[in-house]
Amino acid sequence: MLFATETWPFTIATFLMLLIAVTEGIALVIGASLSESLQHAFPDSFDHLHGSFDKLLGWLHVGRVPMLVLIVLYLSTFALTGFGLNIVANRIFSMWVPTVFSVPIAFLATVPIVRMLGSKIARFIPQEQTYAVSFASLVGRPAVIVSGTARQGYPAQARVRNEHGQTIYVMVEPEAAGMTFQAKEEILLTQQVAGSRFLGAINPWPDLTGTE
Repeated sequence: MLFATETWPFTIATFLMLLIAVTEGIALVIGASLSESLQHAFPDSFDHLHGSFDKLLGWLHVGRVPMLVLIVLYLSTFALTGFGLNIVANRIFSMWVPTVFSVPIAFLATVPIVRMLGSKIARFIPQEQTYAVSFASLVGRPAVIVSGTARQGYPAQARVRNEHGQTIYVMVEPEAAGMTFQAKEEILLTQQVAGSRFLGAINPWPDLTGTE
């Protein structure tokens, strides 16, 4: 089944997931991070997505859960759903499901599952629910851009520490037109737009914050 013509999309998803896991494991051993390395290689990769599908990204907990975690969740769920569908079809009808049917079905089934799993993971990454934290309380705190190039209407992922020292991931866009924020740039959260989405400005006192 793993190498059947009808199941190749799910086999590819499985190998991609394993490749990410191995690469991230090696990166951690040598003191690097796959997610940050991808950001340096493709700094503008998610700009269009943030602008056009902001509500969908928020629905999938992008900003509350690291992007790499969501990608692994999606690949693993997509593969399991596709293989499961084919196993059932093969046992009942003695045939594999054509990819023209199995891929859309697996895709549609995977999205809500990723949302559900992301919601559970978001309770522990990064807040760990030790304290009740309001996103509004983050206004005025320094943050570091970790994913994406932010400009007005195109927020990027950033990390910020709350009053308890816990790291929280939010989405930030510049408050001024024509301004951009790059990866690893330190900014100041100036206004909450909605939920985990904020406006920001360049931090005038980066040496005094210790957000790294």
